[in-house]
Amino acid sequence: MTASSELPAPLARLTELALNLWWSWHPEAQALFGRLEPFPSEPRHHNPVALLRRLAPEALATLAKDERFLRDYRDVMARFDADVSRQVTWFASRFGDVVTAPVAYFSAEFGVHSALPVYAGGLGILAGDIAKEASDLGVPLLGVGFMYPQGYFRQRVSPDGRQEEIYEPLDRTLAPVEPACTENGHPCVVTLALSDRRLRVVVWLVRVGRVRLYLMDTDHDENAAWDRALSARLYGGDQDTRIRQEIALGIGGVRLLRALGLAPAVWHANEGHSAFMMVERIRELVEAGRSFDHAVADVRATTVFTTHTPVAAGHDAFPFPLVEKYLAAYWPTLGLDRERFLALGAHQEPWGMGFNMTALALRLSGHRNAVSQRHGEVSRRMWRAIWPDVSEADVPIAAVTNGVHVASWVAPEMDRLYRTYLAPDWIERHDEPSLWEGVEAIPDRELWEVHCVLKARLLRFIRERARRRWAWESGAPSQVVAAGALLDPAILTLGFARRFATYKRHTLMLRDPDRLAAILGDPRRPVQVVFTGKAHPADEAGKQVLEAIYRAASDRRHGGRIAFVEDYDAHVAQHLVQGVDVWLNTPRPPLEASGTSGMKAALNGVPSASVLDGWWAEGWNGVNGWAIDAEAPGSEDEAARDAADAESLYRTLERDVIPLYYDQDAAGVPAKWVALMRRTIRTIAPRFSARRMVKQYVETVYRPAWRQAGHDTQEAKGS
Repeated sequence: MTASSELPAPLARLTELALNLWWSWHPEAQALFGRLEPFPSEPRHHNPVALLRRLAPEALATLAKDERFLRDYRDVMARFDADVSRQVTWFASRFGDVVTAPVAYFSAEFGVHSALPVYAGGLGILAGDIAKEASDLGVPLLGVGFMYPQGYFRQRVSPDGRQEEIYEPLDRTLAPVEPACTENGHPCVVTLALSDRRLRVVVWLVRVGRVRLYLMDTDHDENAAWDRALSARLYGGDQDTRIRQEIALGIGGVRLLRALGLAPAVWHANEGHSAFMMVERIRELVEAGRSFDHAVADVRATTVFTTHTPVAAGHDAFPFPLVEKYLAAYWPTLGLDRERFLALGAHQEPWGMGFNMTALALRLSGHRNAVSQRHGEVSRRMWRAIWPDVSEADVPIAAVTNGVHVASWVAPEMDRLYRTYLAPDWIERHDEPSLWEGVEAIPDRELWEVHCVLKARLLRFIRERARRRWAWESGAPSQVVAAGALLDPAILTLGFARRFATYKRHTLMLRDPDRLAAILGDPRRPVQVVFTGKAHPADEAGKQVLEAIYRAASDRRHGGRIAFVEDYDAHVAQHLVQGVDVWLNTPRPPLEASGTSGMKAALNGVPSASVLDGWWAEGWNGVNGWAIDAEAPGSEDEAARDAADAESLYRTLERDVIPLYYDQDAAGVPAKWVALMRRTIRTIAPRFSARRMVKQYVETVYRPAWRQAGHDTQEAKGS
């Protein structure tokens, strides 16, 4: 990357700006970098670090003399400085200088922006949204995770619909990362014991506004080849690889914070992957002279654990011999023998008794939460065995419903509407429900025209991807059609973007081919559907679902009205949630923990048609979207439930969605549909924002933990 010393003096801080992902949710900063290269060859990454590296010195010298660019540059830097250093924040107004010790937020993935592709999906995007919102609110939060030099994977689909995984090494010199340095200025490297060898972990720093993420990387010269590759891929490898990754994340994560001189007061484990963090903190206290039981009590008091899935396979569990292989030399440092240590994570698995990371986290944390109210109910039932002496209702797992970072997901055109009709500073006040009453003042035609602009942009984006794939790779014509080349902006467009797993039920609408063909091909009121998503590389059942969707997209009978968009990531998601007409979601209840894509869509006026599970069970009020809610047998009868839900989906589309969309006036404006868009925005945007979520974590979860740690001894100020 172009070093600051190599930039012309008037532009010396462009490197600093590029290295802080603050730019990713501030349009003025994105526009500034866009001026450097208005037509990037591959816009999916939008990576200013790589952009600065590519620019010729002559181009930079010219910009350094461009008064308009310099004025915009100074304005952006002034906003940047004000944001990352301001003293008056929501958090400061609540807690003043009473609480200064940070929250350490551990997550296996952080999805801040596609410029740093070290995330797979919803878990990582949520962690990224929390980091961005913590920065906006001034919450003292720092993140701990993995670098993943090969990331998750790039997806390609063969002509017969088979997913192909492509792993591309991340060039750290072209990514928004820096070496994390200790107080003496040396690069931070921590060491762990893995069975009979030492593992060295390099630490990288990612700046997210005011928040810092510390990402671990085992690609160190002194590591064995198989250990150098340990952090290469997200969710890759076998169980042996996974347990080594989780030891590195949990135990190594604590040690890197100590090496950096950081002393968190609250420790938050985002899913069970990082549960060994709790064990390492117990070890520290035992080493300092505390008894094991007292150390456990201290750690519980300051530990938060969030569970994210009601799907049993989503919880990592390891055979006892594998745990013994890597931790037999570790548990004596806790003052434990084999039986007592294994009991910390013991849980009955389908294959026998195993060491379950979620069970470990539930036992060692004092503040536990699910990610929606419905998921809280399911989690209390699912993990009741850990508290056998209490009723299901009293199982100590609360709920903090997920939310989305508004500034990251709102379309620029919607932002302009909100600035005009809500308030110029709406983005600073977006969790105030009364603010959103201003949506009613937006004229029908104006709101509809903005939506049509966003829809046209989405379809151009899809068609351009299809064109490039055909031009660059000489794809078959059927692939071009399946990729969405024939999509029409005048047609009602449904969006379905989910990880390909069988319980997500992508193929629910394919159950009755004749009925589907009639819906898609209606000559007066046609419908088109855009699918996207990835299957886990080891999930053959999920890959078969993807194949079925791809075959449907290639089927001549559907006339190009089903499309599959390859290589789903945050950049694709942003186009979809802003541009489709309806957001579809059809998981098999009760297996949806929360979901957040429908929240992002709602922020842009896109209503949902969804099964009443996860967040939609809270978000739907009967008039702000549609509930696919068949009166079917219980979820234990999967075939009957699927058949009933498919019928409910078809009926909802035929009787409600399609007629409402096509009920348009002479100018082409569907007034009743636009009224639905307003209700969607007004009822969902303030309730399901990351701002509401992070404030709820601070007030109801972090604050009690801060108190236990000896912070927040005063009453917080009024909000």
